[in-house]
Amino acid sequence: MIAPSILSADFARLADEVDAVRGADWLHVDVMDAHFVPNLTIGLPVVKALLASTDIPVDCHLMIDDPDRWAIDYAEAGAHNVTVHVEAADDPVKLAANLRAAGAKAGLSIKPDTPLEPYLELLTHYDTLLVMSVEPGFGGQEFMPGVLDKVRAARRLVDSGELRVLIEIDGGINADTIEQAAEAGVDCFVAGSAVYGADDPAEAIARLRNKAEAS
Repeated sequence: MIAPSILSADFARLADEVDAVRGADWLHVDVMDAHFVPNLTIGLPVVKALLASTDIPVDCHLMIDDPDRWAIDYAEAGAHNVTVHVEAADDPVKLAANLRAAGAKAGLSIKPDTPLEPYLELLTHYDTLLVMSVEPGFGGQEFMPGVLDKVRAARRLVDSGELRVLIEIDGGINADTIEQAAEAGVDCFVAGSAVYGADDPAEAIARLRNKAEAS
């Protein structure tokens, strides 16, 4: 699965930019509050507008403080997958249940320096594990291959039946890094500049998907 990140899109032409990635599996939307991460992007009104203008499932990645309070609004608005950070959630188990009750898949994200092992039990309540391969906050950063150990560990647990999560990765994914991420066991690849920096975003998605499938 390829999930283009609109963080790298032209916000002045957002409807056109979304239309340009119609071959995508998910549309990845980074919501940042300038508190949990040092950047401010978009919020619920823009997400609602995107939901009304595309049939691509919207994947909301909430890099915000107090997701227990705010995340449900994105699920109720119609987001397909709503991901919160384990470093920010007060009650991740209850939050996962509330997201699912509101109609969304529940995702749990971990930063590059956050270990996976302490949160394995939490992941039994979630649908998606989002492994950050850059420090969250800004696009265009360099891929951190060290996080792939967490991907491999999660993949083993999924393959053994101990976990039932889709493994997603976000940060620095491009034609040079997607193969190693795929080999480690990633299911869904978030790509920003690799898609929106291309002359033909739809063709870029197809190329990335082919490379991932070949691996």
